[in-house]
Amino acid sequence: MAILVDENTKVLVQGITGGFGGKHAQLSIDYGTQIVAGVTPGKGGQTFGEKTPIFDTVSDAAKETGATVSAIFVPPPFAADAILEAVDAELDLVIAITEGIPVADMMRVKAAMAESKTRLIGPNCPGIVTPGHGENSHGGCRIGIAPGYIHKRGNVGVVSRSGTLTYEAVYQLTQLGYGQSTCVGIGGDPINGTSHLDVLKMFNEDPETEAIIMIGEIGGNAEAEAARWAKDNCKKPIAGFIAGATAPPGRRMGHAGAIVGGADDTAEAKKAILRECGIAVSETPSDMGKTLVSML
Repeated sequence: MAILVDENTKVLVQGITGGFGGKHAQLSIDYGTQIVAGVTPGKGGQTFGEKTPIFDTVSDAAKETGATVSAIFVPPPFAADAILEAVDAELDLVIAITEGIPVADMMRVKAAMAESKTRLIGPNCPGIVTPGHGENSHGGCRIGIAPGYIHKRGNVGVVSRSGTLTYEAVYQLTQLGYGQSTCVGIGGDPINGTSHLDVLKMFNEDPETEAIIMIGEIGGNAEAEAARWAKDNCKKPIAGFIAGATAPPGRRMGHAGAIVGGADDTAEAKKAILRECGIAVSETPSDMGKTLVSML
């Protein structure tokens, strides 16, 4: 079953005519994803590639093609409005790849989405992959920028704040012979749409997901919140990794949300909480896959 998306999901791409959006839209099409439409204001009526129609608005694209998910590759000054356009069109899921969206803009988006049916993943995230059953796991659903070829269909769910560490965990699992149900990169911005806890709850309810890797980093309390919930509610084995062990307090490291603001924000504090909650913690990123396999 996997979570959120599968081979039947119909996807539109906002910003498909840009260089970055177009490149990754084509990679998703090559992977087997149903990219059924693109959206670029003023370019409605054109096509992307051989047959993907482009529309002026998300609403028109969704009505004409049945798309229920949007991938956003829109430049930062316009990305918040792009998210809200997808929300107004009542899509099920919006995945915002864009990095550098102003925090004030995301506060506006968060407030506007409070009563909506739409789930947001991101911003500043690598997206989501549910591997397919075909050769090299093609034929699934790849939305975003993750390298599709490293994925393998299986029973391990992956959730991560870091894009590169998501890829590292996936590659390690695949090399060890363990496939993935769905891999979700939730992004590293301080204001985002979907948390570790949200994804853990979905993995916990998904019969295809039998084990989980959860990757976090310094800053905030999202990992601790998810771990404490898992201790009482999740019976599936979880391996964890927290990035940023050498980060000095008060200095942002990489992601906008990766900053130690207090004693509980440090990597060591988070790792201690994960261990207390029964999560096996990997000390280095190179051992994430082995740490999970040791629990199985």
